Formats: sequence, C-alpha cells, structure tokens
Amino acid sequence: MKVLYLLLAVLFFLFQASSGFVDVAPADTIACRNQGNFCRLRTCPPTFEGTGTCHNGALLCCSKVPGS
Repeated sequence: MKVLYLLLAVLFFLFQASSGFVDVAPADTIACRNQGNFCRLRTCPPTFEGTGTCHNGALLCCSKVPGS
C-alpha cells in the first residue's frame, strides 16, 4: 500500500507543468494579437477582414472592419 503513495507522488511529479517548456508563439501571431485581432483557420467571420497571417502563414489574422 505504501508503494501506491510513492507511485502517485512520482506521477504528480512527471505530469506537472513546467515553465521551462513553454511553446513560444511565432512573431506574426504575437503581432496580430497585440493589435486586438484574432487568428482563424479559413475565412474571417462577417464584419471582419483578413489583415495578415498567423502561425507563420498557416492562419489568417482577422480584424474588425471599420464602420461596421
């Protein structure tokens, strides 16, 4: 029974989140989000337009159309 407690402690240690292994977003994604826009896979929703790219060109950066 004591082995189960040890195993549980080892599992918690192995599956904990570590700040040293954070996936850094590409520069175009950071630029898109800093402007208040969002990334989308295919087309932007109505009243939004594609103004750039995200994830190294794989996604569209969608921004609100002025005046709508």
